[in-house]
Amino acid sequence: MEGDTQLPAFGIMDLLGKAQDSISVSRVFGEAYEKDGALIIPVASVRGGGGGGGGAQGDQAGEGGGFGVDARPVGVYVVKDGATSWKPAWDLNRFFVWGNLVAMFYFFTVWRVQKARANASR
Repeated sequence: MEGDTQLPAFGIMDLLGKAQDSISVSRVFGEAYEKDGALIIPVASVRGGGGGGGGAQGDQAGEGGGFGVDARPVGVYVVKDGATSWKPAWDLNRFFVWGNLVAMFYFFTVWRVQKARANASR
């Protein structure tokens, strides 16, 4: 039909190429750099996965896929005057989530113990 726009073809190999470009340390930190006479080497945890497929039924054919990336900073190596040191990156969100889980487990356990003692003393 006149006036309709057609989306460009985007195949599985194109998708996988984009996924490969996305899964790298530079997506989190960038490249190593020098500051105040020290070499800073960023370190990250980058995970990714994807999948795709295609098929045909009768005169209809198609393909599709997707991918996801999880990237988080881990820390940096600092090289200065011939000595290397590690500076970890702290993820406060992760700290608070785990802290809350431990606290909930603790209070649930204390509640259960108190309830069991109360039932035993009756």
